[in-house]
Amino acid sequence: MKKIVAYFTLSLVLTLGLFSSQTSYAQDSSEVVSEVADVDESSTELIAEPQEEVVGNEEPGFTEKIKDLFIDGGIEFMVIVLLCLIIGVSIAIERIIYLSLATVNHKKLLEEVESALNSGGIEAAKTVCQNTRGPVGSIFYDGLTRADEGADAVERAIISGGSVQMGLMEKGTSWISLFISLAPMLGFLGTVLGMIDSFDAIEEAGGIKPTVVAGGIKTALITTVAGLVVAIILQVFYNFIVAKIDNLVNAMEDASNTFVKLVKTKLS
Repeated sequence: MKKIVAYFTLSLVLTLGLFSSQTSYAQDSSEVVSEVADVDESSTELIAEPQEEVVGNEEPGFTEKIKDLFIDGGIEFMVIVLLCLIIGVSIAIERIIYLSLATVNHKKLLEEVESALNSGGIEAAKTVCQNTRGPVGSIFYDGLTRADEGADAVERAIISGGSVQMGLMEKGTSWISLFISLAPMLGFLGTVLGMIDSFDAIEEAGGIKPTVVAGGIKTALITTVAGLVVAIILQVFYNFIVAKIDNLVNAMEDASNTFVKLVKTKLS
């Protein structure tokens, strides 16, 4: 829960920073306009023509287009969709880093554990497992702590430890799944509200005019696209994480079976 609060706080700061930069940009632009208005008319006429040519040749950059679309889509919905993206990607990156650090060479670990059992016994093997990061080393250590109770106790400890490690690997993935579902819903909600605004505008105008309904329809389409884009990005991260977890689980089960056989051989 603390991590989720931290992600939310970071997302809120980034969003507020985005709007503050827009506000400061607008204030700076208004100050420049007021300064230019104070110049005498003759100087203004000489300067205006080259300025118009330069502005006409310039095209808005990608960042400016995104900002304009963000504002046109409706701040109240686009901010929430943006928060879903930022928090979801933050959780996904944290999970990817965690799972990458949890990946080890299981065959090499089994060889080191077998060598430690032959040379130093159970305690030496425990030391090897403690010095190995990842879920495999943890479940091996859980099994070795029950070695004095027999091979069956070792196997039960490994199964129990595997369940715990599975929970740790899947931690946070439910939040990513939530944001994948929530982002399109928010987009569709903005679409419905935008269409309602369009119909209200038609009712007030007393007829259908493109200029009357264009604003509401544009808002509806932008919110839908934003929600779908966020869902697609998070879905890619989610599938990558799930595939990585599946690979780790398969490797963990294979290594556990080999480890149980090894311990049974040593204890018999």
